[in-house]
Amino acid sequence: MSALSGDAVKIGIVSISDRASTGVYEDKGLPALQSWLTSALHNTITFESRLIPDEQATISTTLIELVDAGCSLVLTTGGTGPALRDVTPEATLAVAHKEMPGFGEQMRQISLKFVPTAILSRQVAVIRDRSLIINLPGQPKAIAETLEGLKDADGKQVVNGIFAAVPYCIDLIGGPYLETVDAVCKAFRPKSAIRPISA
Repeated sequence: MSALSGDAVKIGIVSISDRASTGVYEDKGLPALQSWLTSALHNTITFESRLIPDEQATISTTLIELVDAGCSLVLTTGGTGPALRDVTPEATLAVAHKEMPGFGEQMRQISLKFVPTAILSRQVAVIRDRSLIINLPGQPKAIAETLEGLKDADGKQVVNGIFAAVPYCIDLIGGPYLETVDAVCKAFRPKSAIRPISA
């Protein structure tokens, strides 16, 4: 397989933070998302990046904009806790055509391996048109753990990360064929859905 293969894909990445969006501190969410995705996919990726405040209407509008712009996958970071300004899940559900509750359930299971406060997380995932939208945690370390899961000292997968299910989900909604870098996160597809490797 070549270094870059699979279909070209457009991915929306959104960091949601009042303070980072006004320059009070440097945003770490967007670089973390871009870095992880670049290392995890063989595909040629075009990123659509947004840094926005914790405003429900702004978040919903941004998600619709990214879906309409042709992003097959939209990942958000930040705004998923119980604090008064945390409204990312509400904004995401407001633009949903279908809910995908398994993603949120698995994200909390992964995070509970590290911190008991993972039960305070309210991340959701939804489908809008032909796009999968997933809310991720706010910290770069937690973003990577959630996406790729947990491996033991020998590199054996102990807990599956959520990204293992993302490529097949995108197949099912009519999106591009995502090819993962197995060392980072091996995608799972039924045998009938695996595309033959071109010579």
